[in-house]
Amino acid sequence: MRENIHEAQSTEDHHQKYQNPITRLSSKLTKTWVTTKIFIFVLFIIVLSASFSLMHTFVLGESRLQIPSIRNTNKSTTITTTTSNIPKILVKFPLNCTSLNGNTTQTCPLNYPTKFEPAISSSETCPDYFKWIHRDLKVWQKTGITRETLERAKPNAHFRVVIKSGKLYVHQYDKAFQTRDVFTIWGILQLLRMYPGQIPDLELLFLCHDRPAIWKRDFKKNRKDTWPPPPLFHYCGHRDAYDIVFPDWSFWGWPELNIKEWNKLSVALKEGNKKVKWEDRVPYAYWKGNPHVSPIRGDLMRCNFSDKYDPMVRLYVQDWVREIEAGFRGSRLEDQCIHRYKIYIEGNAWSVSEKYILSCDSMTLLVKPEYYDFFFRSMIPMKHYWPIRPNNKCGDLKFAVEWGNNNTEEAQVIGRQGSEYMMKNLEMKYVYDYMLYVLQGYGKLMKLNVTVPENATQVCSETMACPITDGGQIRQCMDDSLVMYPSVKAACDMPPPYGDYELKKFLKKQESARRKAEKWTDQYWNLRGPK
Repeated sequence: MRENIHEAQSTEDHHQKYQNPITRLSSKLTKTWVTTKIFIFVLFIIVLSASFSLMHTFVLGESRLQIPSIRNTNKSTTITTTTSNIPKILVKFPLNCTSLNGNTTQTCPLNYPTKFEPAISSSETCPDYFKWIHRDLKVWQKTGITRETLERAKPNAHFRVVIKSGKLYVHQYDKAFQTRDVFTIWGILQLLRMYPGQIPDLELLFLCHDRPAIWKRDFKKNRKDTWPPPPLFHYCGHRDAYDIVFPDWSFWGWPELNIKEWNKLSVALKEGNKKVKWEDRVPYAYWKGNPHVSPIRGDLMRCNFSDKYDPMVRLYVQDWVREIEAGFRGSRLEDQCIHRYKIYIEGNAWSVSEKYILSCDSMTLLVKPEYYDFFFRSMIPMKHYWPIRPNNKCGDLKFAVEWGNNNTEEAQVIGRQGSEYMMKNLEMKYVYDYMLYVLQGYGKLMKLNVTVPENATQVCSETMACPITDGGQIRQCMDDSLVMYPSVKAACDMPPPYGDYELKKFLKKQESARRKAEKWTDQYWNLRGPK
C-alpha cells in the first residue's frame, strides 16, 4: 500500500515538473479562481447568517422590533432591545425596605416609573371573558357614578380604595376573613407596578364576603331614590345582582391554606398533571372539601359509595384544622390530579377551588353554579367541562363517569380543553389586563372629584410587605407575587362588547350543550331503571 501511494505521488510530481509554462500558468490561475470563489461563497454564508440573526430584531414595516433580546446582566438590571434598536436598561424595583425601629417608619419609594412605555406593542386580542366587562359596567353608562351613588355602597364594603396620581390610599371599614382584604389590596398595588400611569383617578368600594350584596330586586329604574344602583366590587357575580366582578385574592396567594400565588401554582399543577397519564388515573370522580359551608355540599355527600351501588365517586371531608396541624401534607393541590374526573361544587357562593379543579387535565364534573367569577362566563359545557344538575347530582355524576370510562378519548379531550383554557387564558398577565380594563372603564364613569379621605392611608408594596419579618407564608406570597418592573408588553387588545344578538346566540350554545348532557343522562337511567 505504501508503495502505491509513493508511486502515485511520484507520477504527479513528474507530470507537474514537465508541464509547459502556459499549461502551468493556466493551472495556477484556475486554482486561484477556485480559491476566490470559495472565499466569496464563505463570505456570502456569513453575511446571510448575520441577516437571519437580525430578523429576530427587525421585521417588515415601520416597527423594527419583533422579539426583544432579554439578557440578565445582574440582579437588578435587564437589557432589552427597543424599537429604535438602542439597548435600554430595564431596571428592576425590588422591595426597598428600610430598617424598621422605634424611630423609623416605612415609606413608599419615589423612584418607581410613573409612565408606561412598553417595548412590545399589543398584537393579540384578549380572551373572550373580557367582553363581560362591558356588561358589568353597562348599568352606569348613562348616569355615570356620582358621589351620592358611590356612597350608598359603603354599608356593604370592607374598605375603600382611592387611586390618585398613581398612588393608592386605603380607608378600611371592617376586617375581612383571613387575609382576603390584604391580598386584594396587594393585587391592585401590583397592577399599578405592572402598568404605571395607566389607572385613572378613581374611588371604589370593595366587598370581601362570599356572596354579592347589590341585588337587582332592590333597585328599580322607575325609582329615582334607588337608581342607579351603588357600584360595589366583589369576587363573584350573580345574574340577579349588580356587583362588579374582580379577580379574587388567591391569585396572589392564600397563606392560611398554604396555597401559592397563581404563577407558581399553575406551574406546579402542570407538573402534577404529568405524574400520572390520564388513562392510568383512578377511574372515579374526586372531591375533597368542607361540606358544612352550604346545603348543596352537604347534599353532595349522600352520593358517596354505599352498599346499594357504586356511584363512581369518591368524596372526602377536608378537615382544615387537622391539615394545618399536619403541615398541609395531604392538601397539596398539585398532588390531587390523579383522578380522571374531578367535581366542582359551590360553597357558600362561588369557590376559589374552581380554577384549581379545572387545571388538572381531569374532566371536570361541574355542578351548575349560581354564581360566577370573572373568567367562567365564557366557558362552554361539553367542551371545557361536563355539566351536572344540582337537583340530580348523584345520578348525573355516576353517568358522567361511566360515559367517560366508555369514551375515554372524548373524556380526555374535555379534560384537556378545560385545563388549556385555564393555563392559556388565565395567565397572570391576562389577570392584570382584566383588572386594568375594569378599572379604566370604571374610572371613565366617575362624575365626582376624587378625594382622599382624612382617615385613609397611603399604601404601597413596601408599607405592606416590609413590616412582615417573621418569615411566614404571608410575606412569602408577597415576595413571590411582587411585580418587579413595568410590563415590557402592552395589554392585550380589548374585544368589542357582546351585541344583543351575539350574546343571545352564545347563551343558546351553552344551554344547548347542557341539554345534550342531560338528554344522554336521562336516556341512560330510563334504560337502566330506578336509581
